Amino acid sequence: MPRDRAPEAVRIDPADLAVRVDTSGGPGGQHANRARTRVTVELDLRTATSFDAPTRERLRAALGDVVRSSSSASRSQADNRRAAEERLAHRVAAAMRPAAPRHATRPSRSSVERRLDEKRRRSSIKKMRRERDD
Repeated sequence: MPRDRAPEAVRIDPADLAVRVDTSGGPGGQHANRARTRVTVELDLRTATSFDAPTRERLRAALGDVVRSSSSASRSQADNRRAAEERLAHRVAAAMRPAAPRHATRPSRSSVERRLDEKRRRSSIKKMRRERDD
């Protein structure tokens, strides 16, 4: 999903979210090893009450039964939770948006001619390589 086009707002009931915190890992010494700042937010679409049944089934088809999002960009657990919840909401909103309809197209006459001319040219080059006057 392009970042410049924000999806419509999705309201997810906080009771539907499972939040897990853990150490963020990576460099940072004792703070990174001890502080539980990485946040993982999970939305179980099988039991979510935030959506009606048809929407929930469409989301399950697109995203699976459980949607996860995590963040460890900040040293603050609250900031990481907010970021993870926003990412989750963006993924859900993008999956709720209907797909653009596809339209059958045909190659233009000139593109067909170019392709066939190139095939003839390659064929003649290969044919010249095969024929020898020994």
